[in-house]
Amino acid sequence: MPPPRDAAPLRRVARVVLLDPDDRILLIHGHEPGDVADAWWFTPGGGLEGAETREQAARRELREETGITDVALGPLLWKRTCSFPFAGRRWDQDEWYYLARTAQTATAAEGLTDLERSSVDDARWWTCAELEASSETVYPTRLAALLRRLLREGPPSVPEILATEIA
Repeated sequence: MPPPRDAAPLRRVARVVLLDPDDRILLIHGHEPGDVADAWWFTPGGGLEGAETREQAARRELREETGITDVALGPLLWKRTCSFPFAGRRWDQDEWYYLARTAQTATAAEGLTDLERSSVDDARWWTCAELEASSETVYPTRLAALLRRLLREGPPSVPEILATEIA
């Protein structure tokens, strides 16, 4: 649903569902700046800059947030709209999730912004079973089930539209 005419346009975001050779997914651990107890895990990615395509933004964000550059960027898997408070403001986003594969599993977050440096503290490879068993907050909220279906059935023939998430 488009934003009302007087609302700011949705921030365009590219995210990466990055899988290693063992089908583990890379997630980043973040928290509200100044409150490490308000924390969650999420896929690498972020907003488009300038005239970037979503694919270009996905690769750039992956490099900045993880140091991983050796990736095979695959198809668009999912799209979702979300809205959440973070760092003293509301973020309204149109997120596209791309499948990617890599053999490069060492991470080094060397291209973070000041805001990211104050709110990102870890990156970890997760198995689907670990995600399903976890009680930690993960976005999108149905990521474990989405990953299980992706691993079982492969990428969808057309991108799936995920339910809007508003926090």
